[in-house]
Amino acid sequence: MSSSKALDRVRRIIDAAMVFASFLVPAWPLVFARLHADHRGPLAWLLPVGVLAAVSVVIARLADRWPLARYALVSAAIVVAALINASDRNTLTWLIIAVAGTVLVRQLLGARTNQGLMRDLTRQRAQLARQAFRDPLTGLGNRALFMDHARDALADADDTMTAVIMLDLDGFKGINDTYGHAAGDQLLRVVAERLNASVRTNDTVSRLGGDEFVVLLPRLTDDQIADTVAERILHDLLQPLEAGDVVLTIRASAGIAFTRGAGSDVDALLREADAALYQAKDDGKGVARRFDPARFAQAEQRRHDEDDLRRAVAEQQFEVHYQPIVDLDGEQTVGVEALVRWRHPARGLLPPAAFLDLAEDIGLMPELGIWVLERACEQAVEWQRDHAGFELNVNLSASQLGSPHLIDDIRAVLARTGIPPRLLVLELTESVALTDLAESARVLGSLKTLGVRIALDDFGTGFSSLSHLGALPVDVVKIDRSFVQAMPESATGASVAEAVLQIARTFGLSPVAEGVEDASQAERLRGLECAHAQGYHFAKPMPAPEVTALLGDQSGGKSTSVSSRSPAATRASSGWPSP
Repeated sequence: MSSSKALDRVRRIIDAAMVFASFLVPAWPLVFARLHADHRGPLAWLLPVGVLAAVSVVIARLADRWPLARYALVSAAIVVAALINASDRNTLTWLIIAVAGTVLVRQLLGARTNQGLMRDLTRQRAQLARQAFRDPLTGLGNRALFMDHARDALADADDTMTAVIMLDLDGFKGINDTYGHAAGDQLLRVVAERLNASVRTNDTVSRLGGDEFVVLLPRLTDDQIADTVAERILHDLLQPLEAGDVVLTIRASAGIAFTRGAGSDVDALLREADAALYQAKDDGKGVARRFDPARFAQAEQRRHDEDDLRRAVAEQQFEVHYQPIVDLDGEQTVGVEALVRWRHPARGLLPPAAFLDLAEDIGLMPELGIWVLERACEQAVEWQRDHAGFELNVNLSASQLGSPHLIDDIRAVLARTGIPPRLLVLELTESVALTDLAESARVLGSLKTLGVRIALDDFGTGFSSLSHLGALPVDVVKIDRSFVQAMPESATGASVAEAVLQIARTFGLSPVAEGVEDASQAERLRGLECAHAQGYHFAKPMPAPEVTALLGDQSGGKSTSVSSRSPAATRASSGWPSP
């Protein structure tokens, strides 16, 4: 038994004893004094004592509901005691009666105070209960109330459908930022009113938090009803709202999820409605969308891929491969381009196309790009000890170019690895460079002060390359593979490649042809006096040890060209398409 229960039992016994004693005082002169005077035996005393004890227990129980009842009996006992002893001049007797009366008055006042405290406590408990299930701003139910009603609805669904509509206000943060939180709060209250007006009496409308609301539609016989309700809600919310001197329009998106019968999981239904809401936002906002399992599976896969990629960056699950860049006059390797690969623990070695776009989207490229740069620079320094002037090309992504730490990071890598800056070529694509021409020119100019060289990748594919090429401090242009691939097919293709080469020479830039697949393309590029090239005709991207072996063979006088191998065979040996 706990201490609180033991104390409660003792209190009840004392209350019953107090009531019994209060009864005994007036009963003594009426019943017990006569029994005492007649010297009656114990059996004669048993009945009146039992009756008094039973009545005392009953009144003590009733006193739990009406606390003043026990004090009425005590008051009566004190009055009777005073009357019985009215002729008694014993000071001690009257002192005891006075003390008892004082204690009674004190207890009576305390009881009234306790009753007031209990009423306040009851009100506070009721208020807390309301707050536990109600949103204080809108008066709608909160998440706890929704979950409670949803569980009941699913338990009673029988063979009917239950639908959940999740709504989110589009641009609500902008309203708060522009017109203040008072206008935002008024808007939320109006949304609550309009939601309540758009549903049935047995439906549940709750505010989950912020500008997110949810509607529970139980016992539906037709799934189209939920679509109709969602469209009606979005239409009603669009009606203008006056907030002070400002007229606001409430635009919202909605996601709808269904389940049939009992036994479904409320959390799963909410997740599906939330996924449908994000589908609505992806589709342009202001619309309602049903949960689409296929799109949900894609989103789940993307989340898994994001988690895997973040873990890969943290655990450095990447490798750097290198594709040789050759001098077309003799096809000797004069440099390499560093290309990252992901050694996935379950899927094996993955090419850049499988993860770089995702890494860019979730902001991992600055960290991954610097890691690749440092690993590649460390390796290049080893090659440069035996092969003077050996160049390293490393790619820069859009997010790296926009990083405020890029210059300091590259400066630190140069210092840690000791690579000569003039032998490091940083590549960025033409589309990235032309996104913000002025900012790109500023960042590239800062990089040039470190002594590194800049290459413009995929040259010739940008719409503004000719008009803005002079504004960018670049040293090398890499001719896009599409122009190289077109050369054997038509005279026009060769003319485009020749024009790009002429542009490079006009601006004093060093050209490198990309994507050379066969000997005929290499021969045409020699005829156009293109000095350097790379592609599967010469060598595939390979790990560092293979490049070391290739350079060793080259130094020993062996042929380094793989021209005798067909592009298809070379591609098959690498496992992925040409970068």
